[in-house]
Amino acid sequence: MNFPLYIAKRYLRSKSSQNAVNIINFITFLVIVIGSAALFVVLSAFAGLKTFSLSFSNTFDPDLKGSPTIGKHFILSPEEEEALQKIPGLAKYAKELEERAYLTYKEKSTIAYIKGIDDNYRSVTGLDTNLYAGSWSKIDKSAVIGMGIFNLLGVPMNNRTPMEVLVPKPGKGSFSQQGLMSSKPYNELPLVVSGMYAVEENLDKKYVFTYLPLVQALLQKDSTEISGINFKLKDGASAEEVRTGINQVLGDKVSILTRREQNSTLYRMLNTENLATYLIFTLVLIIALFNVVGAIIMMILDKQQNSKTLFSLGTTIKELRRIYFIQGLLVTSFGGLIGVLLGSLLITSQLLFGWVKITPTLAYPVEYNPINVLIVMGTIVVLGFISSKIASSRINQKLIAI
Repeated sequence: MNFPLYIAKRYLRSKSSQNAVNIINFITFLVIVIGSAALFVVLSAFAGLKTFSLSFSNTFDPDLKGSPTIGKHFILSPEEEEALQKIPGLAKYAKELEERAYLTYKEKSTIAYIKGIDDNYRSVTGLDTNLYAGSWSKIDKSAVIGMGIFNLLGVPMNNRTPMEVLVPKPGKGSFSQQGLMSSKPYNELPLVVSGMYAVEENLDKKYVFTYLPLVQALLQKDSTEISGINFKLKDGASAEEVRTGINQVLGDKVSILTRREQNSTLYRMLNTENLATYLIFTLVLIIALFNVVGAIIMMILDKQQNSKTLFSLGTTIKELRRIYFIQGLLVTSFGGLIGVLLGSLLITSQLLFGWVKITPTLAYPVEYNPINVLIVMGTIVVLGFISSKIASSRINQKLIAI
């Protein structure tokens, strides 16, 4: 039988003759429970916010995206397209051509990106799921705009007066006075709005979607010139293996990025915020676990006569220290476990019923992640180990001899 563990469990279950010691022990246990529950809830809430934030960008971001290594455009030949279709693990791809443009409608104007897309684009990305109103019309010179652009320009659906898209004509050097007077320095494309998407504020003001041949004609590009190519992988396919196959077909002219790499700045920001939140709440736990040190020292003083008796019966100083060390470790571990269970109940209830809401129709996003259980319990056990070690070191020959 493990003698220190047996005595530590007895001390944990028994009440002290001093009521103040019992109150201190209860408060210490309660602080550990609340602290661990709070840390688990915050980590789960942040995980939900992270997933919620990334869901916006994932609407426009494919599994893999190819962008030109040099310049803004590259040529995709029919032979290369045929080779792409034979890559194992690649379900389909979609071509796009985008450029910054000036939009105007009835004396209102704004700057946005005109993006020409082919027929595969909507199935490669998740854009269809965010179509707020209207549809993808098959009518020539139709477009789908963001809600932000809709609000800025006030352009109605199926507008009789077209929305004008203006882009500078390609060329080098400055315009001469004669050139400015003889012809327009820009190309224009009239569009009828057939649909509107809604994702989040910044993206809703950014894009106007229309058909690829229209944008190629607007920018004076031929049918092989594009600014990007989007790839959708088959279920279970390896992104790295597919990327290697794409690089073998397209060579160095295109840089292939995964979804995470396309949003590297956002991922770094979210991970940094997650780490900062964890460290802040860990600091709170460290301060709270000073109560454990105080509680164990009070227990040592309260059980001083018992310690003398055990020492007289042959228990060593090392074993006495181990008794109070194990007691502190048990208190913090059980407190952390109960706190995680309470936090799990809160997170589960939020997932099921959505008690806390951001808006009347949108529940605060949370995510139950088993890794958060391990993080919280690991943190509690490590801090409990340190605080118990510090407190139990107060047992020495001088204290026993008093």
